[in-house]
Amino acid sequence: MFRLGLIVNPLAGVGGSVALKGSDGEETARKALELGAEPKANLRTLQALDVLKGLELKIVTYPAEMGEQVARDAGFEPEVIGRISSGVTSAEDTERAAKEIVEHGVDLILFAGGDGTARNICNSLNDSFPVLGIPAGVKIHSGVYAVTPKAAGEIVAMLVRGELVTLGDQEVRDIDEAAFRTGVVRAKYYGELQVPQEHRYLQHVKNGAKESEELVLDDIAADFVESMEDDVRYIMGSGTTVQALMDELGLGNTLLGVDLIENGEVIAADCTAEQLLELTEGVESRLVITVIGGQGHIIGRGNQQLSPELLKRLGKENMIVVATKTKLRELDGRPLIVDSGDTDVNKQLSGVIPVRTGYHDSVLYRVADL
Repeated sequence: MFRLGLIVNPLAGVGGSVALKGSDGEETARKALELGAEPKANLRTLQALDVLKGLELKIVTYPAEMGEQVARDAGFEPEVIGRISSGVTSAEDTERAAKEIVEHGVDLILFAGGDGTARNICNSLNDSFPVLGIPAGVKIHSGVYAVTPKAAGEIVAMLVRGELVTLGDQEVRDIDEAAFRTGVVRAKYYGELQVPQEHRYLQHVKNGAKESEELVLDDIAADFVESMEDDVRYIMGSGTTVQALMDELGLGNTLLGVDLIENGEVIAADCTAEQLLELTEGVESRLVITVIGGQGHIIGRGNQQLSPELLKRLGKENMIVVATKTKLRELDGRPLIVDSGDTDVNKQLSGVIPVRTGYHDSVLYRVADL
C-alpha cells in the first residue's frame, strides 16, 4: 500500500488576506490573526486529499492541525506520530515532522505551505527523497508546488495508481519578506528537492521581472486608461504591469499589494480582503490583474486579498487581464491558472479570457480548471 507522509503548516498564507505580504515568523502570524485573518492551509489540504478518496493509501502525519485533523476530515484514518503544542506550531515543528515521518517509511511527503515551509522541508531532507507541495502560502517562488491543491491531489493519485511519473529536482527559493513589504523582490536560492514532475500540474519557478518592453507597457496602459468608465471602482492588482497603468494615471501604487481607484483617484491603498469586500459592496467594480511570469497564475499568488467572495461577486466578465505577448509566450502554451481556494470559483473563472496585450490589441487565452 502507498504510504503518504502529510505535513501541514497551519499558519501558511495567513498574512495574505490582511495585506501583510507573507506569514513567516510568529510575530507576523500573530498580527495577521489579530487583524481577523482565517487560516486556510487545512482547507487547501482538504481539497488535495478529496482527490485521493477511494484509493488505497495510508497517511502518516503529525497531530492536530499539522495533518491529523484534515486527514480525518477527508475520511482517512491516519497513523499519527510526534507531538506538538497545538495552536503555537513553528518552523522547528515542520522540520522535525519531515525527519520523523521519513523515518516511519513513507513513499512521498505531501506538505502544505509557502516558500518558508519549502525551506523547512529542504533543511530536513536531502534532495533524493520525493516531496510535493500544496500551495497555501502568500509567496510561491519555488518549483516544488503543484499549481493548485487539486492538482497536487491529481499527481499523488497518479503515483498511488502506479502510473509513470517522472521525478526531477526543483529549486527551493524564498524572498526577504522585510524587503518584500517595501516593494523589493529579492529571491534567494536555498537548494533543491526531488519532485514528481507532471507538467500539467507542477508549478514552474517564478520568473523575475525581466520585461524591457517599455513601449508595449505604455501601449497597454494607454488602452486601459482610454477604456476606463466614470463612477466605476477599479481594483488594481499587484505587479509591474499593473504599476504601468497606475503610472499612466499619475497615481501612487502599491507594487505588491492591491489598491482601489475611482474617477482618477486612489480611494484605498494596500487593501485587505475585508476592505475590498466592503468598498465594492453595491458599487460597479472591475478587477485589473496581470500574469505571473513563467507560472501563469492570475489569482492565488501574492494576491490573496482577492477573496473567493469578491471574485464570485465580480465574475469573469469584470476581470481585466493585462500582459505583454512576451510574458504569454514564456508560458509555452500552458494555460493561465486561477487558484482562489474555492473550487466553484475556479470553475466559474475557467475557459477563455481576453488578455489586453497592447493598444486596442487583445488575445484570447485559456484559463484552466486544474
